[in-house]
Amino acid sequence: MIFGRSVSLFKILGFEVKVDLSWLILAVLITWSLASGLFPEFYKNLPQASYWWMGAAGTLGLFASIVFHELAHSLIARHHGIAMKGITLFIFGGVAEMENDPPSPTAEFRMAVVGPLSSALAAAIFFLAVMGARHWGWPVEVYGVGAYLAWLNLVLAVFNLVPAFPLDGGRILRSLLWRWKKDLRWATSVSSKVGSGFGIILIILGIISLFMGNFVGGLWWLMLGFFVRIAAQSAYQQMLARSVFHNVKVRDVMMKDPVIVPRAMTLEQFIHDYVYQYHYQIYPVVSFGRLNGCISVKAAARVPRDEWSSQTVGSITMPCDRETTIHPDESAAKALAVMNQTGHTLLLVVEGDQLAGVITLQDMLRLLSLKVELNDFEKK
Repeated sequence: MIFGRSVSLFKILGFEVKVDLSWLILAVLITWSLASGLFPEFYKNLPQASYWWMGAAGTLGLFASIVFHELAHSLIARHHGIAMKGITLFIFGGVAEMENDPPSPTAEFRMAVVGPLSSALAAAIFFLAVMGARHWGWPVEVYGVGAYLAWLNLVLAVFNLVPAFPLDGGRILRSLLWRWKKDLRWATSVSSKVGSGFGIILIILGIISLFMGNFVGGLWWLMLGFFVRIAAQSAYQQMLARSVFHNVKVRDVMMKDPVIVPRAMTLEQFIHDYVYQYHYQIYPVVSFGRLNGCISVKAAARVPRDEWSSQTVGSITMPCDRETTIHPDESAAKALAVMNQTGHTLLLVVEGDQLAGVITLQDMLRLLSLKVELNDFEKK
């Protein structure tokens, strides 16, 4: 996963907007750099409090600009029938989270190009607002923030047009290659390699900046370069996984004779005989042939060590939820998506109140590795 823990903020036009905790770091850094660097440089002799208010307003404007950019992606995606999980802001910007690949090159192109267009539109609106604020004699703090947001959105539009996947320009490149060769996997491979190369260029620029004494700027370029490179590579790997598992049912990949834990077992036995042996985070608890619930390593860890020998598995068994179970007729691609969202490496395959089996990330990755080695993929 690219992101860590995220917090849901609000919904807009049916899309959930979340903030990854890493974005808080970005918000603090931007507010500080605006209040102590950019605004004092361009607008001198203002009270110190004004600079900090301008910095905070600029950060909120950045937040709104990124949400507007990603909302444009999401609306076009929804128009083309692409399921969207929401919008997440993180330390390097934001992302509209798609559950599946676009259905066609046209859908990919439209969804990608609307991002830079929306940022260019936001830039134009802010530029007009700045001209109006100056004409009407509004305080310098107001049009100073507006000018910053106008240039910020213009830079965002231009930067996103770089043909390096997963940037919007890279997705535009992928859509054109996809239309040309009629092969999404090949188009993703090429565009992700371009994106990976662009990441290396950013890393080199960061190293040069560090040697030239620009520590903050150099560190930022390094981090951005590593992110772009990793994101490009992981995007291709995720596309491969979806193409492999899209037409595979969970029942075809699951382990039909899973490890089960009896309710009467002590936690001490459970930890030593199951957790340390199988290394899963969640285990099914079965009673009289029916699924009784789940026991997790986290739940066991909350029990004091000196109570492990007296507490039983049944005492901390919890009902299994949607994050830990999946139906055998679901696609394996959905199972992989659930694992990606929750961090679980094992899901219980449940049909009614019966445990049909378990599906593990290790088994899915093993199948993916074999498919890659045999080059056994369907064109899309």
